[in-house]
Parts: sequence; structure tokens; C-alpha cells
Amino acid sequence: MTSAPSSPVPLARVPAASGTGPIPEPRVEGEASRGSGHHPRITGLDLSLTSTGFARICGGDTALARLRTLKRDGHGRLEFLLAEIACRVRDADLVVVEGPSYGSQAGQKGHHERAGLWWLVTHMLWRQGLPYAVVPPAVVKKYATGAGGGLKAGKDQVLAAVIRRYPDVPVDGNDQADALVLAAMGADHLGCPLATVPKENRAALAAVTWPVITEVTG
Repeated sequence: MTSAPSSPVPLARVPAASGTGPIPEPRVEGEASRGSGHHPRITGLDLSLTSTGFARICGGDTALARLRTLKRDGHGRLEFLLAEIACRVRDADLVVVEGPSYGSQAGQKGHHERAGLWWLVTHMLWRQGLPYAVVPPAVVKKYATGAGGGLKAGKDQVLAAVIRRYPDVPVDGNDQADALVLAAMGADHLGCPLATVPKENRAALAAVTWPVITEVTG
């Protein structure tokens, strides 16, 4: 059974960006937040061995975080990430995870360990009965930029598109941008889009196998 990390990322309470409404739930120090909100709770995860992107949308409130593993490696790194992620998704109504990137250029060892992280996290979601959807990287790019690949759908193009579409959310880097797109796709699927998205971009939603959600926590 997974134990809690020895040095957990500190939590902090921060008022809503608008200055009105209730104080959001505890969040990771350094997270970005906007607005005040209500359910459903949707989480986006851009899994990485070194810097996992995390996004949470709850009504009008959006929070971002980055889970850094620093000098951890091997089993210690996987244990840290699994415990941190499990803590943050425990009350989610929907978790949206980016699928494996089969065409990425990296060594065999890196692929092997990343696959282990992906299966550990999705197995944890399955075991806890948390509804989750897997979105292939090309589909994430399509929703963000309107293109599923090529020069118009690189990492920097996705980041730029995210910053333009969600100007009130202070996105810091590619991992947070990807996580926000994933969470935004979940929110759009559930009928509460974070922003207006062009029709050609929204076509990406049809390429995802979404779980059946029978009840939204209130």
C-alpha cells in the first residue's frame, strides 16, 4: 500500500482572484487560481517523471500546479508522484489524463519508467472508482490549437494558444498548459466549458472515450 511522501508539498489557502466568493480549498503553494466556483470537480493530469502538470477546474475556480520530483528517482520517485496525485484527485468527479506518447524521442529506460508511472496512476484511479478519461497527445493538441500535429501543434504553439484562450489563468510552462487543456476538455464534455472554443477544436472531444458519470459530488 502506498505511503505518504516523506516531504509533502506544502499547502496554502489563497483567496479567489476576483476578491469575492468563498476561499478555495487548500492547494499547492504556488498554484494559480481564478474566480470562485462550485461542482463538478475536474482534474487534468500531464504525467511526467520530473514535472507533472496538474489542473483543477471547479465551477469558476481554476487552480494549476507542478509536481517536481527534484533528485528523487526509481521507486522513490514513483511513490512520491503516486501519493501526491492520489491526494489531489480523491474528490474529483472526472480525471482527464494525457495518453502515452509513443513517438517521443527518449531512451528505453525513460520510456519504461514513464509507462510504469502512467499505469500506476490510472490503476489507482480505477481502484478508487474515480471516473477517468485518457486523451491521446494529438487530441490534446487538436483541442488547444485546432491542429493535431505539425508545426501548428508544437509545445510552444499549445502554450501560446492556452494563454490566449484563458488569459485570466496564469499558466507557467508546457506541463501546466497541457494539464489545463485536459481539464478544460473534461469541463467542456460535461457542459461547463471554461471558455468558448472553436468548432474545429471541439471536434476533438468526439475522439475521446468518456466514462459514464452517474453522480456529481455536491
